[in-house]
Amino acid sequence: MDIFVLCLELIGTAAFAVSGALVGIAKRMDIFGVCILGMTTALGGGMIRDVVLGMTPPAAFSSPEYIAVAAIVSLITFIPAVRRRFDPGHRFFERMLLISDSAGLGIFTVSGALAAIRAGFGDNILLVLFVAVMTGVGGGVLRDIFAGSRPMIFVKHIYACASLCGAVVFLICLNTIGKNAGMLAGVAVVTTLRLLAAKYRWSLPKPKD
Repeated sequence: MDIFVLCLELIGTAAFAVSGALVGIAKRMDIFGVCILGMTTALGGGMIRDVVLGMTPPAAFSSPEYIAVAAIVSLITFIPAVRRRFDPGHRFFERMLLISDSAGLGIFTVSGALAAIRAGFGDNILLVLFVAVMTGVGGGVLRDIFAGSRPMIFVKHIYACASLCGAVVFLICLNTIGKNAGMLAGVAVVTTLRLLAAKYRWSLPKPKD
């Protein structure tokens, strides 16, 4: 793996770890629960990606830097001086959760697409898009299930659709402006869509009572 992709994935790992740890704090979990939730959010999507692509053991176990970053970030988020700044229900808490979750979603979406292509499945666009979305949303789904909440992907704002759009943009850009620029473009699309969806309350249609 090249340095650019590694750095991008580590940033996504840290962002998702913050997202998971904040949910654990909001649910009044102890330090172990907060760390597990942070690590699950950060590593869950990548594990699903590797299993689907037949890459075992998953990269989280063969490259310990991912687990280390997720654990350290979760512990830092739990420190009293830090977590006091994240009062659940406060606007700042909601904003930080949204930003970290959106950044993680964008980074792991394009990372998943690239992993599928590098695994030799570049001609199977459906598989590449599926793996991209599952890598992006998988950790968040596991986080919400472990926290006893309905997964955000099914109920709130544009989530999986933003991931899918980012994956499509990455594939379009890959052969035009290059891998690195394409990954940044995909991340930007996912993050922007998520932030706009939260600001303007965009959601998919739901059945009315």
